[in-house]
Amino acid sequence: MKDNDLLNFNEIAKMIETRRNNAYRKVNEELIALYWDFGQYISEKVQDSNWGDKIIDKLVEFMKREYPTMKGFTKRGIYRMKQFYETYKDYEFVSPLVTQISWTNNITILSSTKSMEEKEFYIMMCIKNNYSKRELERQISSGYFYRYMLSNGKANESIEKVVGEEDYPNTKLLDTYSLEFLDLPNNYSEKDLKKSIISNMKDFILEIGKDFTYVGEEYRIQVGDEDFYIDLLFYNRTLNCLVAFELKTEKFKPEYISKMDFYLEALDRQEKKKNENPSVGIILCAGKNEQVVEYAMSRSMSPTMVSQYTLNLIDKKLLENKLKEIKQILEENDNEENICKD
Repeated sequence: MKDNDLLNFNEIAKMIETRRNNAYRKVNEELIALYWDFGQYISEKVQDSNWGDKIIDKLVEFMKREYPTMKGFTKRGIYRMKQFYETYKDYEFVSPLVTQISWTNNITILSSTKSMEEKEFYIMMCIKNNYSKRELERQISSGYFYRYMLSNGKANESIEKVVGEEDYPNTKLLDTYSLEFLDLPNNYSEKDLKKSIISNMKDFILEIGKDFTYVGEEYRIQVGDEDFYIDLLFYNRTLNCLVAFELKTEKFKPEYISKMDFYLEALDRQEKKKNENPSVGIILCAGKNEQVVEYAMSRSMSPTMVSQYTLNLIDKKLLENKLKEIKQILEENDNEENICKD
């Protein structure tokens, strides 16, 4: 078989997969649209008449009798459709998005989130990253929405200039990463941490973002006649740049910044391609003092992010309360500014 024939066969396979995926998306859109219409019908009937549990029971019997192969039309399922419609019907921006994700993920978001902002966030994350049910549940349980909203590192300024808000919610590197999936001993070393991350790379990439592609560990760079090694090196397709991770098992120290600056300079001079953006660094520490980080970063122009990690899931209630406090402070500041202007 000639190479050209093989190339053509690969193109045929690509065509088939593309059409299959398009067909699946179309079927899913129609299914979600049906659940939406059904939910609207039930919602309006309940408001306009004496519809109650007895009539819903008769509707369930009707669906079983007339459409026995259709799934989801149990009493619980019908009330979910009603809730689904009533939750999103007044949100013109969000309602078209729900047809782009599976019913299973829609129900997970509907039952596991509070605000409309949080719901919209996870819907868009599902669309952009094609989350499975397990992956979505993990992101919600780890408080990913709250950690994203609370993140405001220095590196984000340079990153947002590159990708812009049109790629929301994939524009931020996080201040806090949850590595609860790592199986580490009590007294672990940096070598243990790196080895465990590599062994759980699929979960690690889910946490840092699916646009990250793993390049290598202990990535060697040579400056002069000396060798230096970057703990983990990734490439980010959205940011279009190399991303260096430096792993630390202790709290952040100011001297970590100069070391990362050195790595990024070497990457930009030796590895960066002409069409790529400047490399980004993430110093991943077991903890950090925000004031120490601020002082250490105040004179640095480097696109470096100092993040901390936790080996246990953070209480989402704590994250939620912290976000509320910040929003309240911002609102009070806006009110004071408006009063001054008046």
